[in-house]
Amino acid sequence: MEKQAQLVEKWDALSMSEKIKVWVVDDDRSIRWVIETALKREGHQVTCFENAEGIIDLMHKDKPDVLITDIRMPGKDGIELLAELHVRSPDLPVIVMTAHSDMDSAVSAYDGGAFEYLPKPFDVDEVVNQVERAYAHHQKNVSVEETGAQDEASESGIIGSAPAMQTVFRAIGRLSRSNITVMINGESGTGKELVAKALHQHSLRREKPFIALNMAAIPKDLLESELFGHEKGAFTGAASRRQGRFEQADGGTLFLDEIGDMPAEMQTRLLRVLSDGEFFSVGGHQPIKVDVRIIAATHQGLEQLVEEKLFREDLFHRLNVVRIKIPPVRERREDIPQLLHHFLTKAANELGDEAKVLDKEAMAYLSSLSWSGNVRQIENTCHLLTAMCPSNTIHLDDLPDELRHAEVAEKTIDGGDWLDAAKKDIQKRLVSGEGELAKRVVASIEKVLIMQALEMTKGRRQEAAKLLGLGRNTLTRKIKDFSA
Repeated sequence: MEKQAQLVEKWDALSMSEKIKVWVVDDDRSIRWVIETALKREGHQVTCFENAEGIIDLMHKDKPDVLITDIRMPGKDGIELLAELHVRSPDLPVIVMTAHSDMDSAVSAYDGGAFEYLPKPFDVDEVVNQVERAYAHHQKNVSVEETGAQDEASESGIIGSAPAMQTVFRAIGRLSRSNITVMINGESGTGKELVAKALHQHSLRREKPFIALNMAAIPKDLLESELFGHEKGAFTGAASRRQGRFEQADGGTLFLDEIGDMPAEMQTRLLRVLSDGEFFSVGGHQPIKVDVRIIAATHQGLEQLVEEKLFREDLFHRLNVVRIKIPPVRERREDIPQLLHHFLTKAANELGDEAKVLDKEAMAYLSSLSWSGNVRQIENTCHLLTAMCPSNTIHLDDLPDELRHAEVAEKTIDGGDWLDAAKKDIQKRLVSGEGELAKRVVASIEKVLIMQALEMTKGRRQEAAKLLGLGRNTLTRKIKDFSA
């Protein structure tokens, strides 16, 4: 954390009087113009190219401080250019951008050594920030390994193009080749196991097992044997030796879902395994050594459980090395149409039927719901609609009663009833004893204000900051906090 703070300080202290030499490679003339204009406005030197041919040869005569390239271009694409640059000029910071982003492309860019991966459409202020950041880090010889976003379903099955999901994809790309322990936070049904699988599938351990175990689903008396295995005769009914999940996952990844439900005695044993890399099976007398990457997940606030002495603080710090937060559906509403389309298609394939289509009214209504069950609820709904809807087009009247009578999560200000809905929601939260309520509610309202301002200014942060009466740096910090 101290090192990261130093980097931020160095970045902020970067003298903008120092010109940065930037090369921009993109076959789209308008994109080149937008980037060139934004960078020159900040005093930087920009050279644009409409394709990647000859870029490597030019570097024998001249070399940029930072290079920005599109991925999909006629002839040589951005990934090919990145691979050549990684061989010829491995220290050159490269920012990759594309309108056809998915997780596989993000990981490919990361593997190729990209400094950053930006999905189109992008915020021009963000491009300038990333160029300056890349230059500052390069000057200090610090490698920053973050990659991009996804707006279509990748092989992992994770879907989303919302900014909060882009943060998740960046984290997956950044952590894919690492053995570091990861904690995944998210409400039930948000796809925590999918993220864990994606981390495994893109890691160097992908040829080894991925083993998942839900702490809440295993009876307390069986959990020790389930995790660590048992020897023959260790207890009544143990007719033979059985490997536990740690042994099964040797060389691979062990995903411990709902870690907050792990009993205290198992927490102690897990901590010992994380510390020593070995354990004893139930009834065993010889230590078993394993090489396992741990990914944990929970929908609970582990910090609160630690305060209540229900979860070991030392184990919490062992597991919480890096945290990935998966947003609930209500915080990424722009993804709902894409999720509905994906799961309707998936359900049709599974049932051997033609994919059904939502009409405009039904789509608008479903996109307005809060989806308390998150992605899992949307998937189950799509299966139900595929099986039960009589026609290929789904109308509002075709929706099940529990959806048609569901309360719309966001009511328009013009309707005048959004404050009433907020009051009812706050009252429920107060009654339930929810902690840090003021902090949560204020943060939620602030996020809505900022997102609406950004939408109105088409992503231009400086204009959005003026509309809200905030400084640009303050706005940028708050946006980063949303994804933290």
